[in-house]
Amino acid sequence: MIALADVEAARERLAGSIVRTPLVRLELEDAPAELYLKLENLQLIGSFKLRGAGNALLQASPEELEDGVWTASAGNMAQGVAWWARRLGVRCTVVLPDSAPETKVAAIRRLGAEMLPVSFEEWHEVFRTREFEGLDGLHVHAFSDPAVMAGNGTIGLEIVEDLPDVDAVVAPYGGGGLSCGIAAALRAVAPSCKVFAAEVATAAPLAPSLAAGRPITVEYTPSFVDGIGSPEVFPEMFELARELLAGSLVAELEAVEDAVRLLAERARVVAEGAGATPLAVTRAGAAGGGKVVCVVSGGNIDAAKLSALLTA
Repeated sequence: MIALADVEAARERLAGSIVRTPLVRLELEDAPAELYLKLENLQLIGSFKLRGAGNALLQASPEELEDGVWTASAGNMAQGVAWWARRLGVRCTVVLPDSAPETKVAAIRRLGAEMLPVSFEEWHEVFRTREFEGLDGLHVHAFSDPAVMAGNGTIGLEIVEDLPDVDAVVAPYGGGGLSCGIAAALRAVAPSCKVFAAEVATAAPLAPSLAAGRPITVEYTPSFVDGIGSPEVFPEMFELARELLAGSLVAELEAVEDAVRLLAERARVVAEGAGATPLAVTRAGAAGGGKVVCVVSGGNIDAAKLSALLTA
């Protein structure tokens, strides 16, 4: 479990280095709740991953960093680790799927990290083994790491400061590090607030796993929602999710596409598929009424895909 003291310590470490992102109202005529957007797409790398990566690396000793750092990522955690590695003056290597979107690949390249593209299956296995042949530096896990989750939990502290009577928070679920980190913080400072995971139907293992009471494997269909989605829930993350989350809400792919368009047209917010998924499920009323915060986790979407969605 992530303690409030860990989240507060993470906030102190990150102060002055990351953006304290705004919480803005989204007014929709047919909204089932009073909607707010936590704009993590405005972080320096366009994603919340800067928080968890920073908290993990800022606790590492010089000896742990001397052989460099590495991570496995679909693109956003890679940017977070690479950004901090450049700041700390250490080498960074990223294992990423060969299907990673070009906008994320280009960003990783700009940050100076070495990239090792592999098949989706090889990439996914690294999350389980935490190993990759030839890489001996400090490994930063994208989600299953207490320091990473504590860094993510700082989002929860900011939400409560800006909206003390928040009723629910909906966060994208990829591996669980974001939703569980936020939920751990909110359990301590706003225990009546529910935290929901948001998944896309093409790759949604958490909802059926929670229903079954055990981690299960589902069919995985690749889509433009590349920042979340998996064939399975990792056992240690399942236990945390079952303890901390109020449930997992699943959106159809078309609903996520609609949410990307709505965010761009009505809120002037550029969101990638994962970042728009919380709004997709919340618009359907799945998170209930009251004051509901949708965490827009990132905005790193290929320009061509965004253009296609906006003109569809």
